[in-house]
Amino acid sequence: MNAIEAIVQNLSEVRRRSMIIWGSIPHEFFDWRPDLEAMSIKEMIRHVLDSEHYYHLALLNEGSLNAYESPYETRTFTTLKEELNFSEPYRNEFMNTVKSYTPEDLTRIQIDRKDVGYIRSLGDMLMRIAYHEAVHSGQLLDYLRLAGLKRPKVWD
Repeated sequence: MNAIEAIVQNLSEVRRRSMIIWGSIPHEFFDWRPDLEAMSIKEMIRHVLDSEHYYHLALLNEGSLNAYESPYETRTFTTLKEELNFSEPYRNEFMNTVKSYTPEDLTRIQIDRKDVGYIRSLGDMLMRIAYHEAVHSGQLLDYLRLAGLKRPKVWD
């Protein structure tokens, strides 16, 4: 397995585990949040999906975007299934872009995000993207605990 294949597997595994968590949440809890300043469950899911789309565009741009028009901005979250169906083409485009890179690209391409405080190699940025989603998966597991809901088994 080369580095690109390992990154693709990591991104796929993180999403698979997110889907297990997301799918375990009763619909009536999607507006639940631990406090008034926190994202609700559906806002966090939306944030993960929208952030991945932004990151994809930033990868293609090799840096932060001057302007970002979110395709999610005007959408109302109705059901998880509809949200995932809407997101599927964006996810596929992102994963196809990742698969198109060569192992050499991982160090050669630099992603300039000075506006948020860093410039990192493509490989580092791809790992950050996976980490971002993984962190939110952990937050959602904590949300489930706080809400008194059963937490799904993600360590299979």
